Amino acid sequence: MSTPTRRVPPRLVMRALLTSFLTVGLVLGAVFAVLSVDVRARVRQSVAANLAVAQQVFTGVESRRQQDMRATASTLAENPTLKAALDIWISESKGAKPGVTDELLATVQRETNKIADRVSADVLAIADHNGRIITSAGPRAPAWPRGSAMVAPRDDHTTADHAAVVGDGVYRVVSVPLQLEDAVIGSLELGTALDAGYARELAQLSRGQAAIVKNDVVLATTLTPEATRDLAALHLSAAQPAQVVALAGESWAVQSLFQIGDVRFLALASIDHAAEGQTTAALRTLAWIGLGAISLAVLGSVWLARTLTDPIDELSQSLTKMAAAKTMGQRLEPSGKSWELDQLTETFNSLMKSVAAAEAAAEATYLGAVRALAAALDARDPYTAGHSERVSALSVAIGREMALGTEAIETLRLGALLHDVGKIGVPDEVLRKQGSLTPEEFESIKVHPSAGARILRSIPFLASHIPIVELHHERPDGRGYPYGLMGDDIPVAARIVHVADAFDAMTSGRAYRHSRLPVDAIAELRRCANTEFDATAVEALVAALPRFAGAPASLDPAAFQWAHRARASA
Repeated sequence: MSTPTRRVPPRLVMRALLTSFLTVGLVLGAVFAVLSVDVRARVRQSVAANLAVAQQVFTGVESRRQQDMRATASTLAENPTLKAALDIWISESKGAKPGVTDELLATVQRETNKIADRVSADVLAIADHNGRIITSAGPRAPAWPRGSAMVAPRDDHTTADHAAVVGDGVYRVVSVPLQLEDAVIGSLELGTALDAGYARELAQLSRGQAAIVKNDVVLATTLTPEATRDLAALHLSAAQPAQVVALAGESWAVQSLFQIGDVRFLALASIDHAAEGQTTAALRTLAWIGLGAISLAVLGSVWLARTLTDPIDELSQSLTKMAAAKTMGQRLEPSGKSWELDQLTETFNSLMKSVAAAEAAAEATYLGAVRALAAALDARDPYTAGHSERVSALSVAIGREMALGTEAIETLRLGALLHDVGKIGVPDEVLRKQGSLTPEEFESIKVHPSAGARILRSIPFLASHIPIVELHHERPDGRGYPYGLMGDDIPVAARIVHVADAFDAMTSGRAYRHSRLPVDAIAELRRCANTEFDATAVEALVAALPRFAGAPASLDPAAFQWAHRARASA
């Protein structure tokens, strides 16, 4: 089962910067939203106002144009030749021969053509009093063939502007009666096709888009096919001259310009398109404002983040260095940059002072317990009294001579004190026997390193001393116990304690033998170097002994008789 990866939290400076940027971003977003809504509302009002103005202008222009066209049509209707030719054709067509009738009609057509050349209408037609076309001329004349009827024909034959359906097209028609004396013999019709061209003219005049609608059918428009389809489906009410509608996914303003019968002429303007330009300009201005705001936010955020985080970083770095150097008792000085951090620093100093005091008390209790245990073991045999203390002192001297670190020295000191803790399980009759041990008794002695290791494993804070206790009787040649380790497989601390243990044993008296002189003990250690004892540890002991024996302030002469003997031998 894989261990889940611990997420590394972001640094405080990054969180401060991110918070500042998000705040600025939210403010700019809110400004943009409000600005967009405001611009859109203003554009809608502006477009509607422009269309209303366009409607007024267009109405005036269109009214004058239609008046001019009516005046022109009225003038053309007074053409005597046209009226005379038409009257003769009407009178003679009923009983005349076909050839004569055709000639008379050709005369009417010629006159119609002459008149059509003088006007700009799409079609000029002569109709009888029933509204049927007699002759026609102009660009759209083929769409007004002879005999076709205008829907619906007018009865009064007064000059009027109306919409008429002729063939497949719808036309805006100005109709003027043709009178001969007091009788109306027909009418002159000026027609303008309501097609895309007319819609484009409307769009130019309204400065937008245009549409011509008859009974919800779009006759002509400048809109796109999609917008045209949506416009036809709206069923716009004639009672609402100005409306806002949705066409092809955009918002449009619709203004009715004028109406002729059931034909309506509409001006349209896209609110979205109009708003796009103004919104772009507003966004450009907002972008500069935002850039300035962000620049100020960066500077302010960096300053604020540094003001907040620099003291914290300094405190964090001091704690990291303290932890790396393991100088937890060192006092941290307040930075003076933040009251809260200074309070935190003082609280930490007080806490560490309490921890240091607790550790010192625990260490003193710990050392006292270890020493008491070692003294209790030594007290079982009056000949080995003080043995553990002397081995500990010798081991520390050897370790310092071998330049071991402070932590290793402390481990060596306590491990040497406890090196024989396993003898607690050896019977007194074996441990205090005054003569030589039998093989069976020696085997029972050999179990004390393993027994001592088992005892220490139940005490977690003594775990680092277990190798010394368990392996201090191993030999470089592999003939030691309990595992028969060789050379560098044996920990350095265990090798040192082995040398110190042997030296103290040889220089201490027993019931069955006298103590040896230090020089003799050293000679024995050197003789067995690299086989029974570690040679480096032996030479370190030899080098350390003169200084060790000459330091009465740290050694008890009564407890270390061999030191005085060593000094005398020297």
